[in-house]
Amino acid sequence: MNINLWIDIFGWIGVVLFLVAYVLVSIKRLEGDSIFYQAMNIVAGILLVVNSLYYHAMPSVGVNAAWIGIGVFALVRRWRKSVQS
Repeated sequence: MNINLWIDIFGWIGVVLFLVAYVLVSIKRLEGDSIFYQAMNIVAGILLVVNSLYYHAMPSVGVNAAWIGIGVFALVRRWRKSVQS
């Protein structure tokens, strides 16, 4: 398989993960601060950053990097609260 196909597959997996995560929170199957929800968003963001960097879509790189940062921040905050309890 050529690299373009792999990059496109990564991008589409990222899109599906974002959408599934959003649907699961919207139908109240997941909490917005759950580890699984944040992990899905982080992985999706990473896959989309790879795709966007490859295609030089810098605005998409920026928004997905921010999304990753938000997910990491939420997980760290959750971990700190559990350690303090």
